[in-house]
Amino acid sequence: MKPCLSQTLTMPLAFADDVARYSDVGCDAIEVWLPKLEQHLERHSVDDTRRLLEMRGMKLIAAAYQGGLLLSQGDARNAHHELFRRRLDICQRFGIPTLIVAADFVDKIERGDMDRAIVSLKQASQWAAGFDVTLALEFRGKGAFCASLDTALGLVHAADEPNLGINLDVFHYYTGPSKFEDFAHLTPDRLAHVQLADLAGIPRELAADGDRILPGDGEFQLQPILEVLRRIGYSGWVSLEVTNPTLWRAQPAQVVEIAWTALRKVLGVTSSPVPDRS
Repeated sequence: MKPCLSQTLTMPLAFADDVARYSDVGCDAIEVWLPKLEQHLERHSVDDTRRLLEMRGMKLIAAAYQGGLLLSQGDARNAHHELFRRRLDICQRFGIPTLIVAADFVDKIERGDMDRAIVSLKQASQWAAGFDVTLALEFRGKGAFCASLDTALGLVHAADEPNLGINLDVFHYYTGPSKFEDFAHLTPDRLAHVQLADLAGIPRELAADGDRILPGDGEFQLQPILEVLRRIGYSGWVSLEVTNPTLWRAQPAQVVEIAWTALRKVLGVTSSPVPDRS
């Protein structure tokens, strides 16, 4: 498995600053926070941005995230699809192979909504295939719709598109109704991306995204999950997604260095030399 950093780790920084900071500690792969890249492209050309990435030896390996594709209707659906098209274009221009698709936020779910979600997911995947992009469906642990790994896998298998898989966010796995036995139905061809974080001292019923901490510092049993992923032969990217405001207020260089070390330690990745930028 290959480690990378999500730009949510340093949310206040600009896109170019993230590229520099992450590269400085030896990280060569980023999970993009799309609003950052979109804001960057308002002031910088695609070619200039490519040169920045090439200069730093950086790859953009996934993009987060696109919502509203599965259950929205009417004008809202049209707006989500227009944004989706623009983001697919960005992914294609930068060779980003995976776009994370979040389950819709709804108050309640009707039985017929599941069928509608499957049709929408299939259509979105077919559209993404034209841009050479794989969609990674993310379940949300506290959501009314698609809250578990089991349900997400069911939707992905029912849509049955080759460029459609699961985004396994361990935080949502632990704070929702997912069960360890759900992994029995997970195969490497349906696991598109993995995100790690941890949690400490907060009841899971109350845990929010801002409570995420670095992996290995909390109470989540990460190694059994990683062992399952190794056993099924997953060799893709594992990002550190920690949306913690406390870390955002700390010195970015220190946060990035500590986070990169923590992720590599949890994954059992041996050290690599830090590039000389002098």
